[in-house]
Amino acid sequence: MNMRSPAPIALLTDFGTQDAYVGMMKGVILRLCPAIPLIDLTHEIAAQNIRQAAFVLWTAYRYFPARTTFLTVVDPGVGSARRPVAIECGGFNFVGPDNGVFSEVLLEAEHWRAVAIDEYLALTEGLTATFHGRDLFAPTAARLACGAPLDTLGAATDRLVILPPPHLLITPNSIEGEVIYIDHFGNIVTSIGLFKWDMDGHLVLQPRLESAGQALRFAPDRVILYLRHLALSGIARTYTAAAPGEAIALINSAGQLEIAINQGSAGRTLGLQTGERIVIRLLE
Repeated sequence: MNMRSPAPIALLTDFGTQDAYVGMMKGVILRLCPAIPLIDLTHEIAAQNIRQAAFVLWTAYRYFPARTTFLTVVDPGVGSARRPVAIECGGFNFVGPDNGVFSEVLLEAEHWRAVAIDEYLALTEGLTATFHGRDLFAPTAARLACGAPLDTLGAATDRLVILPPPHLLITPNSIEGEVIYIDHFGNIVTSIGLFKWDMDGHLVLQPRLESAGQALRFAPDRVILYLRHLALSGIARTYTAAAPGEAIALINSAGQLEIAINQGSAGRTLGLQTGERIVIRLLE
């Protein structure tokens, strides 16, 4: 391919690593441009879990080099009428199905451009009905990474699927949210964020969407958190603020409220599922 030196491609899928699916996508990419650096962001997204993929992508993409292409294939609608899309946003490229998987990135973006991928322009071989990751998205990502202009890949579109945001409601006396993700360690990540610690040791909650409510500042030791049958006092900075085996609330590296068990799995111990509500009461 007669294009500029390639930027990395980061792959995010729900394929796992037992089968050859990820390897085949990489093979297609390297046939088109052998010099492309390939990064496995994760292939352990829960099967067909679009919201989980959207959250993981949002937490990760900003830490990559400019021009990185995120090849994101969590695609329960493969072969259906859902559109394949390529997006330029914030100095990065995103390729995958238009099913909401890019929602979290797009919600915080000031500007973005997108095209509905034209399969006749993108294909190197035939298109199967069940593996667009290999046949359509991988070659499109390779072309973008090697410098192909976005508008050569399909017709422009200003409509992309955006998932409804997870529940977050902020009032002067309380904060309501929900469980959105349980990671490999069993840490329970909630929709309550974004948090920052200020110079006085207080927490400042600045929601990403205005509809969630106004920014809030409070002392981390003047709250009680309720999550199903669990009640926790205070929000800590580190996991070791709790004794081994004890539950703790803290702010994770993405600025989200998290419930963890020091040296244990909160997800397994507490038996929680995504979508469950969490309430924080602010004390006088």
